[in-house]
Amino acid sequence: MFEQMFVIICLGEKMKIEKIQKKGTKYKITLDNGEVINTFDDVILENNLLFDKFIDSDLLNKIHTDTIYYESYHKTLKMIERRLRSEMEIRKYLDKNAITDEDKEKIIETLKRIGLIDDLRFAKAYTNDKINLSLDGPFKIAKNLEEHKIDKEVIDAVIAGIDDNVIKEHLNKIVMKKVKANTKYSEFILKQKLMIYLVNLGYAREDINEVLTNVHLSSDMVNKEIEKIYNKLSRKYDGDELIYKLKNKLYSKGFKMEDINNFIEKTVR
Repeated sequence: MFEQMFVIICLGEKMKIEKIQKKGTKYKITLDNGEVINTFDDVILENNLLFDKFIDSDLLNKIHTDTIYYESYHKTLKMIERRLRSEMEIRKYLDKNAITDEDKEKIIETLKRIGLIDDLRFAKAYTNDKINLSLDGPFKIAKNLEEHKIDKEVIDAVIAGIDDNVIKEHLNKIVMKKVKANTKYSEFILKQKLMIYLVNLGYAREDINEVLTNVHLSSDMVNKEIEKIYNKLSRKYDGDELIYKLKNKLYSKGFKMEDINNFIEKTVR
């Protein structure tokens, strides 16, 4: 194609369009010299190819340039169709395409004008997805939006719009699941670990504390864990030494002294 273009430029010849056919999402233009151009309907309409049947070297070069532009434009549209994208994501994607900075800005401005680049809309959709499909809390969501270069005012507005009841419902579900899966921690240690885990997920300490105040391990769970530790220690120790080792071990694991003493009174003495 480039060799043909070079000949046209040198000779100043014109070629006639023999046929225009739709091929998938593109159009196939066949010229009278046998050359085939695969391009887009935008290029055909903008360059009046349906009515002007002859192409000179300048127009052929423009068709080629326009086709490169619309190739990037339509690829970007397909990317957005899969899910909404932030402006930063689209800029990164276009940076990988062989287009000029001018064309990149033109694509971005076009997408903004038709509403396909809208960081407020993206932030709302992103937040809804994270709230509904992940364990992430508000602070982690906000941090991720910052990494997308979303304006702070937009982030603050979107995060403020999250329903407090939804946040507490998420916290309760996470905590209850962890409590049910707990097989070795005392209530004190379990709450400490839950606090660290939930803070790392992006939840506020005050919200976490409110949920954790309602967490209490059943006496059966406590006794079961104490008994497990007792059985292990009783293989090596007995008498006062066993009681001493048992108390130290259980206390270091966060068990309440009241629960420890109750177990010893019922089991060891």
